[in-house]
Amino acid sequence: MKNKIEINVEVTYLPEQSNLVNSQYAYAYTITIKNNGETGVQLRTRRWLIQDEFGETEEVIGEGVIGQQPHLSPGESFKYSSGAVISTETGTMKGSYGMISDQGQRFDAVIPEFTLSEPYTLH
Repeated sequence: MKNKIEINVEVTYLPEQSNLVNSQYAYAYTITIKNNGETGVQLRTRRWLIQDEFGETEEVIGEGVIGQQPHLSPGESFKYSSGAVISTETGTMKGSYGMISDQGQRFDAVIPEFTLSEPYTLH
C-alpha cells in the first residue's frame, strides 16, 4: 500500500519578532498536509531538523503538531501555522511526520527541505 501524503509549506519572515542585535531571526511557516491516499491516516509525531547558515542543526522531536494529532480521511487536508527562530539571516528546515494508517501501518511522511529567508535575501 502506498501512502500518498502531500505537504506544502509557506514561509513568512517576522521582522517584528526578530532581534537582529541578538542574531535572532523569526519565521512563521504554514503547512498544509493533504491525504491523497485511499485510506485514512493520523499524524502522531513530528521530527524537524532546523539548520542555520553556519550548519548548526537543531533537532526537534515531539508528539503531533500544535498540540493536535489530526486524522485525515482520503482527500482531506489539515493546515497549521508554527514558527522557528534561527541565529542567521537564512536557514533551512526539513523533517518528517510519523503517521499511522487506519489499518495500523506506521510510516513517515517526508517534509521536503524548505528555506527560511527574507524575500529579498535570495535571488
